[in-house]
Amino acid sequence: MHALEKEKLPRLSLGEGRNMVTHLMVVNLTIFVFLFFTLVIYQMEQVGEPRFHQDIMTWLRLPADPSKLLTRPWTLVTSLFTHISFWQIFSNMVWLWCFGTFMQHLAGYQRILPLYLFGGICSNLVYVAAMQLIPSFHALAANEYALGAAGSIMAIAVGVTTIAPRYRIFPLLAGGISLWIITLVFVILSVGALMASSSYGYTYIPGLAGGALAGWFFMYQWKKGTDLGAGFNRLTFKLTHVFHPASQRINPDDFKKKNSQADAEQQPYRRIGKVPEQKLNEILDKINENGLASLTAEERDTLLRASKTE
Repeated sequence: MHALEKEKLPRLSLGEGRNMVTHLMVVNLTIFVFLFFTLVIYQMEQVGEPRFHQDIMTWLRLPADPSKLLTRPWTLVTSLFTHISFWQIFSNMVWLWCFGTFMQHLAGYQRILPLYLFGGICSNLVYVAAMQLIPSFHALAANEYALGAAGSIMAIAVGVTTIAPRYRIFPLLAGGISLWIITLVFVILSVGALMASSSYGYTYIPGLAGGALAGWFFMYQWKKGTDLGAGFNRLTFKLTHVFHPASQRINPDDFKKKNSQADAEQQPYRRIGKVPEQKLNEILDKINENGLASLTAEERDTLLRASKTE
């Protein structure tokens, strides 16, 4: 894992087809804008903000009362994409961009969405459980709720730190800053923001802890060779391609693995310095799918030689 620290962090391009971080940010921001303008309409029509929360937010945010949760279980997921405060959406998207970029670079884009959902759902379940099991919280459970991507982002932050705690950014700044330090700052700021947000902000801390534990478990298993999100990714691909022509229902990732050797024999090689262009493209595709940790020592050396010719 130390070899990862020598690699450059690629830019997070908004136009990249497999940039799951960008897709998540777009979904979160779109929902926020929709809710914001809906609230404006409620206020212009003099219906009032309380009616807005009753008509719309009640069906999106996670209730702390299990009896209410049973009547709208979908809020375990919808609450992960629901923000109503500008500073909440702003800070969450900044941290999602930050840690999502690291995760996508080190472990591949296919880890982002499964971990986002897994970490967020675990965070929500821990939050609801804590509101029932902790006596001082239980008295508040009837009227409290949770929303936002904080638990999911905590899972991504702890998850990427699990696989590369000494990964360094800003290498020109005194040798760089280790990833675990960035994560520690994020945890401190997140807890501090909760404590300062309201008198009952401390009730959300167990949820963050649940997201952190889920992120550690997910990526610890991945590090050991077990991809907990593989089944979800296959199901997602099938669902999103169910109405596509038969030729497009084949997962390109699976197809590429089966035909990589045949493609290598058919396609001409153009050299970039001392490295064939096709070989370099294969390495970059492998990084995008499975992260830098999946590269062999020979592939890392090839990538390093190619970078010296730029």
